[in-house]
Amino acid sequence: MPTVLVNGVSIAYSDTGIPEGRDSAETIVFGHGLLFGGWMFDPQVEALRQRYRCVTIDWRGQGDTPPTSDGYDMDTLTADAVGLIGALRLAPVHFVGLSMGGFIGLRLAARHPELLRSLTLLDTSAAQEDSAKIGEYKRLALAVRVFGFRAVQRQVAPHMFGPAFRADPGARPIIRDWAARLRRHDRAALRRAVLGVADRRPVESELAGITLPTLVLVGADDTATPPARAREIITRIPGSRLAVIEQCGHSSTLEQPRSVTGHLTDFLAASASPLI
Repeated sequence: MPTVLVNGVSIAYSDTGIPEGRDSAETIVFGHGLLFGGWMFDPQVEALRQRYRCVTIDWRGQGDTPPTSDGYDMDTLTADAVGLIGALRLAPVHFVGLSMGGFIGLRLAARHPELLRSLTLLDTSAAQEDSAKIGEYKRLALAVRVFGFRAVQRQVAPHMFGPAFRADPGARPIIRDWAARLRRHDRAALRRAVLGVADRRPVESELAGITLPTLVLVGADDTATPPARAREIITRIPGSRLAVIEQCGHSSTLEQPRSVTGHLTDFLAASASPLI
């Protein structure tokens, strides 16, 4: 993957480029969830790349972005996203963020609205982490650091994927690929990434200032950031809309790719800048 130097870090990204014959095409930037990489948006990128320039970003220590000694908090990662958008001269963009990517998307929309055309939030939350889950997440993060991801894969998978997806034989290659990618990652970096999510600060108080077109999607079976969290977001962002995806857990772009892509396609078309 190509990289761009942002805040002293070589941030990895993918870029489909401007679609042939569509010089005025708008850009979508995709921000992935914890323990994934930009690859989790492959189905959406494939479906949308003929109409939009599609860019994915890998957060520090995940995907193809190298580990760093610090900077895993949501504010620093938001600054990384701002730096990437600026370095590639992408603004204004449609930002699509899942879970951890959504935490960053909310901060972008609230603090840097001039960089965005619209905001799509998948399986995410504006609140701090559920206190009942923080201890478990930190214990799993420590186990990853000491023993490697293989040792905790069975405990982590139910947080990442819904029961219907995990029971589907057709989903097994995707889950195996996810686990294999994580086993190749730096253990200390994965732990820091988990801690960055577990210790994040809430941003509910900033949401009323978001005036961008906003779509919120959530899996009906998402236990990591359940539908109640999505409903809290739409009560705070004026004019935002919500869709709940059935038979879907936390990783909606992979579990129900057609549904996510359909909602996203319709929303982006409605949010597109009018032709002049």
